[in-house]
Amino acid sequence: MTRDWSIRKRRPVRRKNIAPLLKDLEEALDIDLAVEGAFLEMAEYGPWQMVLVDKVAIGVEVKNADGERFAFLTLRGFLAHTDAKKWVEVDHGAIPFLMKGADCMVAGVHDADSTIKEGELVWIRDMTHKRPLAIGWATLDGEHLKNTTKGKGIKTLHWVGDELWDMEL
Repeated sequence: MTRDWSIRKRRPVRRKNIAPLLKDLEEALDIDLAVEGAFLEMAEYGPWQMVLVDKVAIGVEVKNADGERFAFLTLRGFLAHTDAKKWVEVDHGAIPFLMKGADCMVAGVHDADSTIKEGELVWIRDMTHKRPLAIGWATLDGEHLKNTTKGKGIKTLHWVGDELWDMEL
């Protein structure tokens, strides 16, 4: 899917122009991005709007199925903010599937942030090292992700094997 996408229309932006997006990110994930004095850029990556901080893609603005816009960190962003909310932990059996872009099944979910609501963006991390593996849309709330044993839990949007993860900007 994303292999055909490329970064286009990359342009510098002032902090005040993307301050609402950054504030939404900080509030939703309960983090401090600390971008004061950083070189900020915006770019298109397929249908997504990317936020680059010092030439590193840390944020993404995506639309859900209803056309609503959501801001979220990229996997590189989560590497710097491993304490962010909206996480789902998976066991080692799920990792090979997630690395290839598969949706996350609830059988592999070990734990989840209880504040997650159905339809929200979440990030998936491995249960041992707490490193980000993928980003996706939750199909269940946090408690059901932990307790349900059958079905799809997260529809994957961006994963470790994805081109954006590997590319040098």
